[in-house]
Amino acid sequence: MRLTLSSVYRPYSFPTLLKSSSFSTLCRPFCSSALSSSPTCVKPQVPLFLRQPIYSTKLCELKKWHDWAKGVAFSIGSTFVDSDNGPDSSLLCRELKWLMEDAVEDHSMIVKDDDSDERVKMRVGIEELYCLWKQRVQERRPFQYVVGCEHWRDLVLSVQEGVLIPRPETELLVDFVDDVVSENEDLKRGVWADLGTGSGALAIGIGGVLGSEGRVIATDLSPVAVAVAAYNVQRYCFQDKIELREGSWFEPLKDMEGKLAGLVSNPPYIPSKDISGLQAEVGRHEPRVALDGGTDGMDALLHLCDGAALMLKPAGFFAFETNGEQQCRALVDYMENYRNGSFCNLEIRSDFAGIQRFVIGFHQ
Repeated sequence: MRLTLSSVYRPYSFPTLLKSSSFSTLCRPFCSSALSSSPTCVKPQVPLFLRQPIYSTKLCELKKWHDWAKGVAFSIGSTFVDSDNGPDSSLLCRELKWLMEDAVEDHSMIVKDDDSDERVKMRVGIEELYCLWKQRVQERRPFQYVVGCEHWRDLVLSVQEGVLIPRPETELLVDFVDDVVSENEDLKRGVWADLGTGSGALAIGIGGVLGSEGRVIATDLSPVAVAVAAYNVQRYCFQDKIELREGSWFEPLKDMEGKLAGLVSNPPYIPSKDISGLQAEVGRHEPRVALDGGTDGMDALLHLCDGAALMLKPAGFFAFETNGEQQCRALVDYMENYRNGSFCNLEIRSDFAGIQRFVIGFHQ
């Protein structure tokens, strides 16, 4: 997880991920009372591109909105970049294009250059479009929250306030698991855990590389995250492979002590003192509980190490994401000196930018 979101969102085509018959089912509230001891019902938001086109507006009104929104984007210049490495006008204009593609049913209407009264079918009303773009620029609301989704690996995941937006580098955790299970059938058929699952990205990614007998238990303290993860799990038809449990870290996994084939986590690892200096899209809007790792950012990482020693079966695999080289080395030092004999084959792996980002290894 990096501290900015300036290059995370990617344009996409519009895959038919939901049949109309299943759409209403996925819009129902998810009740996590079946997943934990504390009943909580949360209704996840439907991503903009999956909403029904029940609105319409005149083409001239849509063009008027677009011209206004483009003017707002151009007025930003490099202000946000200079302030906190936020988006510049160029990125905002790209996001405006993607927002149009999500909002308008017929994309051929977007390229029409006229001021006619022809009606355009929309997935959102024109008044809400004005509100959404003001939120994006004036409030620095993350674009992923504006449109309700994020591209991650080959997935389009639902995200919303209260759920961490998955970053590109976290995709590598799935690759590490894929490499391990491709050489070990026992691990491929085993039970894995994704701790602090957020949107369910890692759980779904790992579910896709496990064998037909393998399964994933995904945990999160946040009922909002559990609901959104359940929504994403159902969209990709992994209900039989991925189980969601609400609770803090290993708490919902008491029945799995010494039985896990592997566990992964992208925990909060930003030092508390650095939160205020984050890009506005991150610091103001993403859940602090998913960012703040305590005084040195290591609180959750050390807890994960202690838990992994108890929860993993012999030769079980783990992979953790960190804030960078310093945390990676501190984590390896902790495992070697304070958890001596618990882990072996420890490695530090780099992310796409060459930053030492991950610690992987096996249980003795």
